Amino acid sequence: MQRITDPARPPAVVVDRAPMRVSIFGATGSVGTSTLDVIEAAPPGTFEVVALTANRNVEALADAARRHGAEIAVIADDARYPELAEALAGTGIQAAAGPAGLMEAADREVCCVMGAIVGAAGLEPTLAAARRADRLALANKECLVIAGELFLAAMRSAGTEMIPVDSEHAAVFQVIEGRAPETISRVVLTASGGPFRDWPLERMREATREDALNHPCWEMGSKITIDSATMMNKGLELIEAHHLFAIDDDRLDALIHTQSLVHCLVEFCDGSLVAQFARPDMRVPIAQSLYWPDRRDTPRDRFDYARLAELDFRPVEPERFPAFMLARDALRRGGLAPAVLNGANEAAVEAVLAGRIHFLDIARTVADTLERAERDGLFGKPMTLESALAADRTARDLARDVMSSI
Repeated sequence: MQRITDPARPPAVVVDRAPMRVSIFGATGSVGTSTLDVIEAAPPGTFEVVALTANRNVEALADAARRHGAEIAVIADDARYPELAEALAGTGIQAAAGPAGLMEAADREVCCVMGAIVGAAGLEPTLAAARRADRLALANKECLVIAGELFLAAMRSAGTEMIPVDSEHAAVFQVIEGRAPETISRVVLTASGGPFRDWPLERMREATREDALNHPCWEMGSKITIDSATMMNKGLELIEAHHLFAIDDDRLDALIHTQSLVHCLVEFCDGSLVAQFARPDMRVPIAQSLYWPDRRDTPRDRFDYARLAELDFRPVEPERFPAFMLARDALRRGGLAPAVLNGANEAAVEAVLAGRIHFLDIARTVADTLERAERDGLFGKPMTLESALAADRTARDLARDVMSSI
């Protein structure tokens, strides 16, 4: 089993040796801002913020960097560097931009890196930063979807401990606690079902971008929210779980759980079924990833579980969520199929957000792209990270060609 961290041995990161030096890659997104909430709520001197990065939100990045006294702030969009430099003038905080700036931030020696850049764009900077860190708190599922075996091998080579941050994987991590995979009969991730879980199927033809962005439980970035509406995110999470916990695809499943209180169900070989409960608040798994194996008070809403009348679970309907089924099939195929799946999905979601295609065209685009990629022999085993990223780029090109005919 690929053990992410071993609860039986002393942790690589000892929180009591304050301050813990932390970098956040993707500091202005939902996970990044929640991470800063956890840091702000900690006792003074617990954390030291080293590097913060963002895609295009200069104002939020500069504000966070000033508030936390970061050493360096990096904006991924080169064109916005002058704005960032002006916003940080006189603070002593270094401003940088673009791929070179991200690599410069990644070269800082830290205790923990929060890898929260969304999408394939996060793979290279997250890996570079993790190689200089004792611990990687991984919120970017695409690192493992695109190049799972290669990424985990790089973590082992660097001696970097890895803790999952996705609420479902953080839940599984707590439940299995390093147990051997042969003792696990099944791992079930839960899903909210997104905004369309109760819509009549015929009504979904009328679904708009705004409908898809209206998530009933979680506050997330637009890309992840669209993925939740299609349930592609849950399919990607199954692929991520396969790599994180060395669980075969036939022992992985998902259920819709509308209350979003149970984040995973793990069935063991003796018939025991263990669940993890928590409010739908990303600050809980984030705090776990920073403090593990300890637990500390975190800013969150408490819930009176005695008020629960029932817990609702239902299967994932293939007709309602074809994107989820495509992800399951890519997991079974293995090799570069998940990388192609991810690239096609990112291109399609971008097109939906830009208003170029309809929400329901996402699954169609991904399916046609996978079919073309298989026909072109692109499903082989990736030998290097660059070959995995090349498959992702090729998939985007194929997807754009597919969408041009929609």
